[in-house]
Amino acid sequence: MNNNYPWPDDWGQKTSIMGIINLTPDSFSDGGDFCSIDKVLNQVDSFVSNGVDVIDLGAQSTRPGALEIGAKNELKRLIPYLKKIRSVYPNILISVDTFNSEVAYETLKNGANWINDVTGGRREEEILDVVSEFKCPFVITHSRGDSKNMNNLTNYDDFLVDIIHSLESLTKKAINKNVSKDNIIWDPGIGFSKDTNQNLEILRNIEFFKKFEFPILIGASRKRFIGEILNEPNPKERDIGTTAISCLCSQQNIHMVRVHNVKMNYQVLKVADKIFR
Repeated sequence: MNNNYPWPDDWGQKTSIMGIINLTPDSFSDGGDFCSIDKVLNQVDSFVSNGVDVIDLGAQSTRPGALEIGAKNELKRLIPYLKKIRSVYPNILISVDTFNSEVAYETLKNGANWINDVTGGRREEEILDVVSEFKCPFVITHSRGDSKNMNNLTNYDDFLVDIIHSLESLTKKAINKNVSKDNIIWDPGIGFSKDTNQNLEILRNIEFFKKFEFPILIGASRKRFIGEILNEPNPKERDIGTTAISCLCSQQNIHMVRVHNVKMNYQVLKVADKIFR
């Protein structure tokens, strides 16, 4: 990986892996697990050793019901870890999971490579100016509302079409702000303002999203719908269910999966990609 070329090796030729590190006390799966520099660096080292392509750092939980901490507190959580990771791993690709434009600007200035916005610029349009200035990859996610109310916003007129229309609208706004089309990645937003059946409908219809010729990122790791299918209340026990979705993504030539357990997904994808690609 080359920090001056902000894309994983073999981008589009394999199922790339984005590894999640939540610097939060309240994330649904690993909240509080990474509360020291040593723990974070150990996790990054494990990710790098096990085939990660991009590290995704988040300091604001986006789980249903999560409280917003504000840009200043988000930066207090992020910047020390970001700087340390960048100093130890100068070439690793780092994404920052944020919807705050100030956070996007400061983290890109301090060594981040990507911005992963769960609102796709819907929350703060200024984030589009930041992404345009830094010419960085930008993940546009479909979501509705915010953490407090998204579970109540699952009624759609035409589910898949409504998601596409939203992604197209957000993409048009980004391009109008001079974000390069080549830097845009689509995430259909599994778990965001969607119930279990709707999440499954997205996965059954991935081909529908691929028609628009943007790279697709799928972020299903350990999410509640997997727990509902498996009758597994503990998010950390949902990794095998997660790998089933990673296999599907390999079969459908999806560009990237966003996961908590990098080693398990890397091993599964290594085999799946040999079969399907």
